[in-house]
Amino acid sequence: MIQIFSNALEGRCYLEQLKQRSRETGKEVEAAVSQIIEKVRVKGDEAVREYSLRFDGGVPEQLEIGREEMERLSNTCDPDFLAALRRAAKNISEFHARQKQQSWLETREDGVILGQRIRGLERVGIYVPGGTAAYPSSVLMNAIPAKIAGVREIVMATPAKNGIPNPDIMAAALVAGVDRVFLMGGAQAVAALAFGTNSIPKVDKIVGPGNIFVATAKKQLYGTVDIDMIAGPSEILVLADETANPVYLAADLMSQAEHDVMASAILLTTSVALAEQTAAELERQSAGLSRNEIISRSIRDFGAVIVCESMAEAVALANEAAPEHLEVCAANPMEYIGRINNAGSVFLGNYAPEPLGDYYAGPNHVLPTSGTARFFSPLSVDSFIKKSSFIYYTKEALQAAGDDIVRLAEAEGLTAHANSIRVRQKD
Repeated sequence: MIQIFSNALEGRCYLEQLKQRSRETGKEVEAAVSQIIEKVRVKGDEAVREYSLRFDGGVPEQLEIGREEMERLSNTCDPDFLAALRRAAKNISEFHARQKQQSWLETREDGVILGQRIRGLERVGIYVPGGTAAYPSSVLMNAIPAKIAGVREIVMATPAKNGIPNPDIMAAALVAGVDRVFLMGGAQAVAALAFGTNSIPKVDKIVGPGNIFVATAKKQLYGTVDIDMIAGPSEILVLADETANPVYLAADLMSQAEHDVMASAILLTTSVALAEQTAAELERQSAGLSRNEIISRSIRDFGAVIVCESMAEAVALANEAAPEHLEVCAANPMEYIGRINNAGSVFLGNYAPEPLGDYYAGPNHVLPTSGTARFFSPLSVDSFIKKSSFIYYTKEALQAAGDDIVRLAEAEGLTAHANSIRVRQKD
């Protein structure tokens, strides 16, 4: 049964507790991942195969799967699924294409040239779960922005359960334009991408979802490679006034609760009646769903309905929570978009449920969690680029600026910096 808080003060305390639930990784996990990383660093492919046999139940003959085999597996997929995948990819591509930035150059009258060069990263690794939790949508969300950014080579790692690749994942990789696919999972896959092995190329950045071992490996290897983010359990927060439909609200809360027993599903509403109706709907609808046990535990342990005095109070609470997904189910949802400052992705109205963003609409579903939407952004084309500035000064322009630069350098005690300017002033 979901908890119901009758006022915002109690609700605020509960929301703060939720943010802490995923911030500490157990020492045993940290130690195990550290050991895996070191073994892969030293033994490379041998270690990857050893861990794949232990954790995935089998090792494919070749870690890398060829294009022909990927196409064969893709052809076994449901044609309607493939058509839906291509339509989703089109929407995702069109949305992310608008994010692309351009290099620029400015020429001043004194001959000075300033500019910024923007280019894609050389090689990016994408981690995609492929066992009981197989997410072809994550392939699209991670690979398509990288492609648009101009990444030269996209390398995907996905486990092959009992040595058998997931056909849906292979199909998504072909649709998204992934260049190479390696059948490996877990912390060992992250380490292999970070260090490189005899058969696996070293990448510059690793993105994509995974279990606690994958997330811990990304955290420990940050600095050796760049990463997207350390994602916690999934979360949804719904703002609803008295006009909202409790059937829809319950369905949307459960759409995130089914991810994980640690996922959180929160409803903020101004209506006591709606709070009670939604709680009843959760009980009724969950009984018929395949992941009912996970949903029930998630709702019981990390779900809540918070009754607020006004929508203004609810919006303030939502901004403090900074949720991964934020739905607004209200009479005039568009009036709230300018007041919502902290959220990974915002879903407006009764007909923009969270799964629309997970799969199809176009915005990315790789989002900041655990309150980090206060300062982090969704995965985007920007996640796969690097910027370099460039400067050209004429002799005359440097002479004009020289005294100022010398003063600033000497104020910081950096006399060699000042000398670099002075030797040119004397020339």
